[in-house]
Amino acid sequence: MSIEENVQIVKDFFAAIGRGDKEDLLALVAEDIEWIIPGEGWPLAGTHRGRAGLADVLQKASEEVETTYPAPPEYVAQGDRVLVVGVATGKIKATNRTFKDDWVFAITVRDGKLTKIREYIDTQALARASQTDASGAG
Repeated sequence: MSIEENVQIVKDFFAAIGRGDKEDLLALVAEDIEWIIPGEGWPLAGTHRGRAGLADVLQKASEEVETTYPAPPEYVAQGDRVLVVGVATGKIKATNRTFKDDWVFAITVRDGKLTKIREYIDTQALARASQTDASGAG
């Protein structure tokens, strides 16, 4: 696949997430997709494998985090790798604490399917927004 086709597949993936279109989303990923979200102390951290793992993390994200994207992301590609660079703002629902997250997703596309997603995010900002204070208040 060409670099342009790989970028379009990644754009289609993000559009499917935005629409909440699980069917289109799963059609764009390999059966053995791996999505690595770094960090500890916040709801989405961990390595999520396979289509079921992808569906689980996206469901958890919709339940636990409110996120907005104030500007469209930038796409940078070479070969089978597409980097998506952006910023997100939002809040962790359980604590009602807000965050700002500058992020990069490194995505591998093979044979027209996303095979690996590795996030580079502000784990400290997300963990801080996920913490409750000593009194238990958010």
